[in-house]
Amino acid sequence: MDINAALAKASHTWLVTGCAGFIGSNLVEVLLKANQKVVGLDNFATGHQRNLDEVKSLVSAAQWANFRFIKADIRQLTDCQQACQGVDYVLHQAALGSVPRSINDPITTNDTNISGFLNMLVASRDASVKRFVYAASSSTYGDHPALPKVEEVIGKPLSPYAITKYVNELYADVFSRTYGFHSVGLRYFNVFGPRQDPNGAYAAVIPKWTAAMIAGDDVVINGDGETSRDFCFVANAVQANIRAALATISQSEVVNVALGDRTTLNELFAAIRQSLADNGIVYRKAAKYGEFRPGDVRHSQADISKAKALLGYAPEYRILDGIKRAMPWYIQQQ
Repeated sequence: MDINAALAKASHTWLVTGCAGFIGSNLVEVLLKANQKVVGLDNFATGHQRNLDEVKSLVSAAQWANFRFIKADIRQLTDCQQACQGVDYVLHQAALGSVPRSINDPITTNDTNISGFLNMLVASRDASVKRFVYAASSSTYGDHPALPKVEEVIGKPLSPYAITKYVNELYADVFSRTYGFHSVGLRYFNVFGPRQDPNGAYAAVIPKWTAAMIAGDDVVINGDGETSRDFCFVANAVQANIRAALATISQSEVVNVALGDRTTLNELFAAIRQSLADNGIVYRKAAKYGEFRPGDVRHSQADISKAKALLGYAPEYRILDGIKRAMPWYIQQQ
């Protein structure tokens, strides 16, 4: 299934929760460019108006007219019910991410990621949406050491955040069995790209390091730098969302969304520095090393064969491709 061809066949109405966030705003951009109707919901807890403003600048006036924004909170069931009215597909990205944030404030993380998720699930079921696709997380694998990570084999959660994302999967499965309401959970592995916030205590590693290098500041690597992750460019995640919404499934499913590869933090540091150099910015400092971060797993790599078979998922961008495509945006932000 070519997603652009599939979207071109008919105009549907899509609800993107967390639409002012990183992945959410990228979804809104792609859907509007495909002449779809989009309802966006966000409370700006972690999203930004500037992301929506940027999307507006990248689409035509006619395409932007197909976007309707609702400032609302998924922790309020009535807000979720309002947003779901007349919607064909729900792409639920709204959540409080970050393992450290959840360790510092488990109650708010639980409130948003579990109660808010359940509200969205109920509202989507009651509105008879065609498909509910949600942001799951590779943190669900917890302390299970095997690589690559296969959907059916998980360990014990290592953070409150991981617990919340696993509970999402349990609820989705129960709604499938109990109500016949099927959904697809996308276990994201370290998604990165344009509009990912480089600021704040809980910034993801790639935008945080890139911003630091551009400013000439120190880059601190947690641990010895040999921790590895399966970094996934945001366009791959967008593709997975749309494929999951349009796929034919007979029960709730969970799939990995990644590259199926591993990059160490030391390799990542070198790749970002080289990409900056290619753009005329030379970073001369060596990385500094700090303590390992509580709640972090040592290595992470996905088996993406289920996503390929079930959704036709085919990641287009490897990590170096993604960094190259994202770098001009990162530089422009500084």
